[in-house]
Amino acid sequence: MSVIEEERVRGGVFKDINPEDEDQQPTVIESLCMNCYENGSTRLLFTKIPFFKEIIISSFTCPHCNWTNTEIQSAGRIQEQGVLYTLQVKTKEDMNREVVKSDSASTRIPQLDFEIPAFTQKGSLSTIEGLLDRAVAGLEQDQPIRKATDPAVAEKIEEFIERLKKLKKVEEEFTLIIDDPSGNSFIENPSAPQKDTALTVTHYKRTPEHNAVLGIETEEEEDDRKPVNDLDTMRNEVLVFNTNCPECNAPANTNMKLVQIPHFKEVIIMATNCDSCRHRTNEVKSGGATEELGTRITLHLTDPSDMSRDLLKSETCSVLIPELEFELGMAALGGKFTTLEGLLKDIKDLIVSKNPFMCGDSSTADRAGKLELFGQKIDKIIAGEMDVHVILDDPAGNSYLQNVYAPDPDPEMKIEKYTRTFEQNEDLGLNDMKTEGSLKSCNLEKNNESRVLCAFH
Repeated sequence: MSVIEEERVRGGVFKDINPEDEDQQPTVIESLCMNCYENGSTRLLFTKIPFFKEIIISSFTCPHCNWTNTEIQSAGRIQEQGVLYTLQVKTKEDMNREVVKSDSASTRIPQLDFEIPAFTQKGSLSTIEGLLDRAVAGLEQDQPIRKATDPAVAEKIEEFIERLKKLKKVEEEFTLIIDDPSGNSFIENPSAPQKDTALTVTHYKRTPEHNAVLGIETEEEEDDRKPVNDLDTMRNEVLVFNTNCPECNAPANTNMKLVQIPHFKEVIIMATNCDSCRHRTNEVKSGGATEELGTRITLHLTDPSDMSRDLLKSETCSVLIPELEFELGMAALGGKFTTLEGLLKDIKDLIVSKNPFMCGDSSTADRAGKLELFGQKIDKIIAGEMDVHVILDDPAGNSYLQNVYAPDPDPEMKIEKYTRTFEQNEDLGLNDMKTEGSLKSCNLEKNNESRVLCAFH
């Protein structure tokens, strides 16, 4: 186990930023300056980005030649999916958005036909303005040599630099796209916890080419287990397999069980307990296929007893509370099988309780006030003191909210079926699926059982 992992287990590395915490100091390491080859100092700080994850910030300074360099590295593992951020920059305030750009991320501005390819820059923690400044500095670096050897090219680059500088002043709107197959890049939402209308976040499945670039092995391991033919046996069996803790990366066990939800369908519940750091996590996967239609479930909360309703939120489901102007994206919190109260508490923990920028000099009074007010409203909803609607919108149709009047209709709950858009099918990976030539003689029950069995292999 590495030093970082050992400290993570003890809970002593990634601390909330607090000016009153005397122990919250960067680690200083003497290191070689690559500019003048004298000894300088590298400072390492382990911190957290709100609504994102843990990162390592390193800053180098040389007292001899005054050269400086700042980089960031993700402290977590490569994510299960890649991420694509599309930001419409419209105002000067957008230039102050914080940006985490990993070294595997590419950056594009379509209006200028400008692109910074992946692995051409080190990871950075900056702002939109800082990102443009870095691009300008990179282009200006060799301009004196170009002017002497190729004046025509130097003149074109100079014109392009001027266009980049105009973007900093936001004289015209432009689009910034960050595409990171590792999933470890981030653009700040200053309106959090409300939805950001200018920012679109898309999670996608990596291609084999992406995995090869990231150095991820994709070879399928041989499976010597015998095929399971008895689905009833699997319903009564808890499967256990080895994995790594998502918090400290220590070896752990994951338990998996097939569960039938009344008036709904079968789901797979997976729970991981880590003996090293005591971290616990649970995740829910649908045991059936993606439905032909998406599902939107709207519940009007009229009584505190609604908090005890069972709820299945798949990883493709988004949660909306219109009265709070709040939307939780489909990738947040993952799949969960809990109660409505449990979901609201998880949302509060994500937005308020576990947000390190609620305190310290990184917090602003306006941001802290908004988040604190949001947490108070969630508490009122749980106590039944606030009249709101909770909407579960799942384009895959694999989410569920308990009907306490079943099998009769629930007067406070509305279930709508809708046809997915092309963009929703793209997010689910359905547009690339090829089903030509498949056997159509099997009935729906057998298809669903086959898919459940495949999930266990």
